[in-house]
Amino acid sequence: MPVLLQILIWYNLSMVVDRITIPSPFGGVLYSTTTNDLMTPFMAALLGLALNESAYMAEIIRGGIKSVDHGQIEAAGALGMSPARTMWKIVLPQAMRVIIPPTGNDFINMLKTTSLASVITYEELLRAAQNISSRNLQVMETLFAAGFWYMVVVSVTSVGQYYLERAYDVSAPGARSASASILRTILRPPMKRFKA
Repeated sequence: MPVLLQILIWYNLSMVVDRITIPSPFGGVLYSTTTNDLMTPFMAALLGLALNESAYMAEIIRGGIKSVDHGQIEAAGALGMSPARTMWKIVLPQAMRVIIPPTGNDFINMLKTTSLASVITYEELLRAAQNISSRNLQVMETLFAAGFWYMVVVSVTSVGQYYLERAYDVSAPGARSASASILRTILRPPMKRFKA
């Protein structure tokens, strides 16, 4: 289902459901409120974006865990490691190399998708630009300014993604533990790789 449609459905939920009530397991009502009071523009945007992204994240994590060779799990079992310890110490560190790149890309895509929340009057970057342009009548200038700020946020996020990917890259020269690798990549700026 498209994200915009999900946001609109959550925002207009009060047309179908009058009241939201959580019953107490011991009788009575634990919480009850009208749907209009609960479903604010922020809550509708949060639910629409979160539920959409959670489906993608579940598939990314599943694919990352499946990418680890089954022989690694068998070897950990042969060493007497419990399934939980095997997952924590063997599978997840190797799966992170596969999980981080699509997660970073998905997060950046979600940052850009937040502009859809402007449709339900939630005050985010695009909505703020529209409000400013309605006062000063400089529509294109404010839209370019909003585009510039989206580029700044995406660029900062991309740099963070770069450092995370480098931290879990085992093919990097002198790769050690993840914590040592994170420290090493933080101290090495991204542009240094072009000087060689």
